[in-house]
Amino acid sequence: MSGPGPAPIRLVVGLGNPGPQYRLTRHNLGFRVLDRLAERQGLVFRLTRRGEEAEWAVPGNGRVLLLKPHTFMNLSGQAVGPLVRRHGWPPAAVLVVVDDLALAPGQIRLRAGGSAGGHNGLKSLIEALGTEEFPRLRIGIGHPQGRMPVIDWVLGVPWGEDRARLEAAVDTAAEAVETVLTRGWDQAATRYNATSLLPGGGRAGGGDGGGV
Repeated sequence: MSGPGPAPIRLVVGLGNPGPQYRLTRHNLGFRVLDRLAERQGLVFRLTRRGEEAEWAVPGNGRVLLLKPHTFMNLSGQAVGPLVRRHGWPPAAVLVVVDDLALAPGQIRLRAGGSAGGHNGLKSLIEALGTEEFPRLRIGIGHPQGRMPVIDWVLGVPWGEDRARLEAAVDTAAEAVETVLTRGWDQAATRYNATSLLPGGGRAGGGDGGGV
């Protein structure tokens, strides 16, 4: 099925940092969503020079590549750009799963494009693809309170209610990616945009977090 433009999604990129010390951090939600998607679909990641890759033969859509870049967040474009150019995919065929400070913890939002909003992984992708016009699935992590530096927040492990919301968001985001690929962008956006995950699996509607 197609993304927000005429091009079908051919690549799903989960943003994060490689290494066990980062696995459960807020900044690694993109990796975790792809892991959950692979579990749901019975896919196995293989290690390549770009990172970890898995291929999904999506009924009615063809083959879609899942990629977790191992370049570290700030250099994600170095893994994605050459791959996209080699296959001749337009940027609109690349769906990026990314954590977002501008949304409340657990909130989900599909966007057809937009600025990096201070996210270094998105900034690297925009530079590599030469455009801001590629779709992304944003997962809210909220802002740090008090004087905590943003870098400590995004590289920290959530706890309490935030942890419950983000654990639920990983499941729902994996479902959202499946919906984009099997039923199309419009159906996915209608169903999942601004969805806030509550502890216990409940949902509460939310507004646009703004920003990216």
